[in-house]
Amino acid sequence: MGRIFLRHIGGKRLFSCRSCGTVLTNRSKLISTRFTGSTGRAFLFTDVVNLKFSEIQERQMLTGRHMVRDVSCKYCDTKLGWIYEFAMEEQQRYKEGRVILEQALIKESDGIEGDEDMALPAEDSSD
Repeated sequence: MGRIFLRHIGGKRLFSCRSCGTVLTNRSKLISTRFTGSTGRAFLFTDVVNLKFSEIQERQMLTGRHMVRDVSCKYCDTKLGWIYEFAMEEQQRYKEGRVILEQALIKESDGIEGDEDMALPAEDSSD
């Protein structure tokens, strides 16, 4: 399969995959903590790295109909939330291109100073 390349987004507070620890985003990218996912509380972010995306799907949500893709950890394939591709209602369009991560599936920890965005090779156990 080859190597999986992961990015490190930097920042003082990091959000990572709870299953494998892969860094996903940082606190400066957090828009809102007032969302609900299938596991409970969820957070809306402007920028998240190290994700895989499913096919686009239409879903009826609490705030209306949206076109979304499920997002999974690029390293361990754990489903983490979804990305809004398109909102049918004008007042919901601020979500487009934004990512929901479910709180139960991620963890927050201390990070590093700076806004560095680095590409790091990850070892792939299938070699």
